[in-house]
Amino acid sequence: MLSQGEIYSELGVITLIYVLAWLLAARVRKVLPVLRTPPSPPEQYPLKNLAFRCGKLLFPVFAIMMLRLAVEFSEWFTEEGWIMRVALTIAILLVFLSFVNITIRSKAVAAWFRWVGTPLIFLHLVGALDDIVAVLDSVAVQVGNIRVSSYGVMRLVVFGSLLFWLGRVSSATGQTIIRRQESLDIRTREVLAKLFEIGLTMVVVLLLLQVMGINLTALAVFGGAVGVGLGFGLQSIASNFISGIIILLDRSVTVGDYVELEDGRTGIVTQLNMRSTTLETYDGKDIVVPNEKFITSSFTNWTHKNNKQRYRVDFSVAYKTDVRSMVELVKKAVAEHPQVLSGDKVPFEERPDCEIDSFGDSGINMFVEFWMEGIDDGRNRVGGDLLLIILETLQQNGIEIPFPQREVRILDPEHGPASNQPSDDG
Repeated sequence: MLSQGEIYSELGVITLIYVLAWLLAARVRKVLPVLRTPPSPPEQYPLKNLAFRCGKLLFPVFAIMMLRLAVEFSEWFTEEGWIMRVALTIAILLVFLSFVNITIRSKAVAAWFRWVGTPLIFLHLVGALDDIVAVLDSVAVQVGNIRVSSYGVMRLVVFGSLLFWLGRVSSATGQTIIRRQESLDIRTREVLAKLFEIGLTMVVVLLLLQVMGINLTALAVFGGAVGVGLGFGLQSIASNFISGIIILLDRSVTVGDYVELEDGRTGIVTQLNMRSTTLETYDGKDIVVPNEKFITSSFTNWTHKNNKQRYRVDFSVAYKTDVRSMVELVKKAVAEHPQVLSGDKVPFEERPDCEIDSFGDSGINMFVEFWMEGIDDGRNRVGGDLLLIILETLQQNGIEIPFPQREVRILDPEHGPASNQPSDDG
């Protein structure tokens, strides 16, 4: 048994360790800026936010390290250093619970870690975990070469759940970090994010197989045979997967592009997946297009390299119209639309232009060409606005919009030559 003096000395050492750990943690937080202030906004900087939150664990971690050294030294001088060992065990459990509270936001996952992780750590620290594992491993059912034990089932449940949670969190965090790299274009970021997700999934699956005790060498031979069969049955999926990588690498389609398919369907690219691409139409519908379509079929990318587009609006005026003055009136009216590119800073060939298209039966067919940023559809119905502007301009200046006219000639053989009588049609 420890004497009273030895007990007081160990308590004094423990107190000194906590004071030194607190001072050391305060010094480290002062030196490292990432540990002093939280990032803003936190969701945009997941790693910095995690580092700041984990900075609160510096004090207990330093205390555990010093307590571990104190336990080793105390065993040299006393046969029983149980006070140090108890303090170390309590400190480790408190650090684990603090880590769960700081890093895990989901209440269900945090509760799982507390109720499963805490007993396991405690049993390991007191040296009872090995005996419990041996007892659980002895409770087993064997069928042929397959042996299923209680320990194996519990290990699969505990570590399998942990691997799935870590994989999901790591995937979301990694993809967020990759997509925030402004030095990379959006296509490269999407490729790296998807490859990171696929690679991480493969790692999690391999680790889970190891936890289950499956021999990966034998699995490789079996997987090769199965892969050949699946290759024939899943050709379409494999083709779309490879096509998705090609699309992201060759930069033919990206998020935000306005795409017109070969069959006439149009929409804005809202999502690029490894199997398909989603187009959102202006009436709120989503068109899911297999990636293979963008490789094997032709399509029109309206905003591939330049967001500026040229459009035209057609109208007609009567033959008696002073076309030269009318053209200037229409160009000036069209240029006042806020979405039409106009002004001295715009190149001459991109300014609104009004010209004669052809001579019709009832009037002169005119058209107005204009450039705008974006697509003349959905939210940007510039063409419809310009038709109204042109109509109002013509009406305000007394310019007639013609309607179909027909001349009817009546032949009367008794009264000589034919007489002409105009008639309106329509």
